[in-house]
Amino acid sequence: MEVVVKDVESKGVLSKSNLPVSDYSANPYIGCSHGCAYCYASFMKRFSGHLEPWGEFVDVKHWPEIKDSRKYEGKEVFIGSVTDPYQPVEEERERTRALLEQLQGSGCRISIATKSDLVLRDLDLIKTFPDARVSWSVNTLDEEFREDMDRAASIERRLAAMKVFHDAGVRTTCFISPIFPGITDVAAIIRRARDRCNLVWLENLNLRGAYKEEILGYIARKRPDLTSLYQAIYRKGDRGYWMLLDEEIRRFALGEGLSYLRNDDSFTRPFEDPPVIVNYFFHEEVVPRAKKGSAGRRSGSI
Repeated sequence: MEVVVKDVESKGVLSKSNLPVSDYSANPYIGCSHGCAYCYASFMKRFSGHLEPWGEFVDVKHWPEIKDSRKYEGKEVFIGSVTDPYQPVEEERERTRALLEQLQGSGCRISIATKSDLVLRDLDLIKTFPDARVSWSVNTLDEEFREDMDRAASIERRLAAMKVFHDAGVRTTCFISPIFPGITDVAAIIRRARDRCNLVWLENLNLRGAYKEEILGYIARKRPDLTSLYQAIYRKGDRGYWMLLDEEIRRFALGEGLSYLRNDDSFTRPFEDPPVIVNYFFHEEVVPRAKKGSAGRRSGSI
């Protein structure tokens, strides 16, 4: 498969964020060649005007150099909210690295989300930012299933990169997302990742938009034994599976000596060893509260 890559001019790369995790978001690219079958960011096609399928185009952003980076001092910048900043094109184009270099010394805090180990290239640069955090999405240990879902780095490469960053003193998150009912083995992933992350976030698979039918079709073809479960969850709105899984993980965490929090606004809490597990199954209810709480902390009212 050939990915269509083109250069585009952008007025800027930082934008005010509505996410509770940050004050600003930054996406050095439009689109992503990882082509995750469940990617929520596929909605970007509505604004970008691309006719290519999601995963088959990448626009490389070029923005005016950030001159006064000190105005972001103390702010939180989330890199990769609707693209993977370390997708393959970054190896040659280095737009994410350019962003980091322009923000270096500004005093801002950065959070990077990726499914790649290319981020290792920039470890020394990332370490210069206060309280930097890097998260890797891992929702399976089964490479065959992973290959059905995305074209990103293998799970082993992601976990290896997580270990390097963790050992280097950078805060790391294992983002178990999206959890596929009956497929994702949450306990097995936590056991694999617990020695290389400070935080584990859990997020359930949410199906909406064009990819809802694609995922349900995949389940019908590849895992027909799970069809009735997916129909109950995604056609009838049954939350029973998630409630049972929540309790199962709580008991697992207790047995493993790990802290387990439900819907906690953990975006600014200290990172710990062993890792803290935070469940965001019903994040559509959590995000408004988290945003309010985050805003309160930033204003000094909490």
